[in-house]
Amino acid sequence: MLFELEVSSVDGVDVCTVIGELDVSSAPKLRQALVELVAASPGPPRVVVDLAGVDFLDSTGLGVLLGGLKRVRARDGALALCRAEPQVRKVFEVTRVIEILPVHAEVDEAVAAVRGAEA
Repeated sequence: MLFELEVSSVDGVDVCTVIGELDVSSAPKLRQALVELVAASPGPPRVVVDLAGVDFLDSTGLGVLLGGLKRVRARDGALALCRAEPQVRKVFEVTRVIEILPVHAEVDEAVAAVRGAEA
């Protein structure tokens, strides 16, 4: 079972690129990365989670993303998702999570969205 997580910075926004299955066995790694990013942020955290490489998402993965959103918002920050595969996007639609955590088409669009939250 493949799972990779890479954290980079684009225009001052932390970008977590996830590859593989985001499920009960791998979700804690993303949770830890999000906790560390929020804790290390000198100001309101700005985070994008790039899901282009995620081919499966279960309720644990969904819970980690919602927990990350709550943690970021608690520090007046913003979190956005981008590039979800159709089967992953469907999970966000069916659960209606997409209504509070939109999925952007591209990384740059998501970066602009979280940077726009600064205003």
